[in-house]
Amino acid sequence: MTAVPMPDLVAAAQPGGLGAFNVITLEHAEAIVAAAESANRPAVLQISENTVRYHGGLKPLARACLHLAADSPAALAVHLDHATSRELITEAVDIGITSVMYDGSALDYAANVEATAAVARWCHDRGAHIEAELGAIGGKNGAHTPGVRTDPDEAVAFVSATGVDALAVAVGSAHAMHTRDALLDDGLIAALAAKLPVPLVLHGSSGVSDPGLRAAVRHGMAKINIATRLNIVLADAVRSVLVEHPSLSDPRRYLGPGRSAVQHEVEHFLRVLSTS
Repeated sequence: MTAVPMPDLVAAAQPGGLGAFNVITLEHAEAIVAAAESANRPAVLQISENTVRYHGGLKPLARACLHLAADSPAALAVHLDHATSRELITEAVDIGITSVMYDGSALDYAANVEATAAVARWCHDRGAHIEAELGAIGGKNGAHTPGVRTDPDEAVAFVSATGVDALAVAVGSAHAMHTRDALLDDGLIAALAAKLPVPLVLHGSSGVSDPGLRAAVRHGMAKINIATRLNIVLADAVRSVLVEHPSLSDPRRYLGPGRSAVQHEVEHFLRVLSTS
């Protein structure tokens, strides 16, 4: 199936939420695609700017993800996540990625609006979907710095001024959590969903419990980004194999179980998000 436009995926996931999963290795991508096929749910393969930096470039991993999505019967999209570089966004769209997130959350509000609006105009001229983040000044985690909350009126003004297609909002989650005890503000999610004309995106979802994710979707969260949990289960599976077989050198013998663990975890989240 040809990669599905992001708005169509959001609609296809309803009344549940759309699961969006970060890809670091080819094993991540293969596992996400297999899980979407098994669960019969739409999903997003996301490549972050940090992952591009790790690989030394975007094209090899991105093209692999695009081919996997095109060859799968599942409804899938490939998305560039947390891009601060205009050049990277240009490269992504040029190779066929039609959904990007421009992250100007480390900028002050006025600068974020100006930069995001410029990127949004460029994306829309090329038929690309753009997600943005409204965050804290200078915060490493932007909108997802612990304690930060998105103001609904400011969010409405931001979306109106920038023309973005989706907005990542701060409602209590945080990036890179290894525990699942983040408490989301469901009342704020509902207020944001009622006021904003674009889908809401939750980053840092690995730190939220299954009931918390279901409640977030029920109150209006549309796209749920998950990364850390996949890395945790992959590392645990690989570690278990290598502890049991310390002389093992064939990466297929330990990355295979890691890929299976990621697939199982993605299937779990897809089913959680389908039963909000």
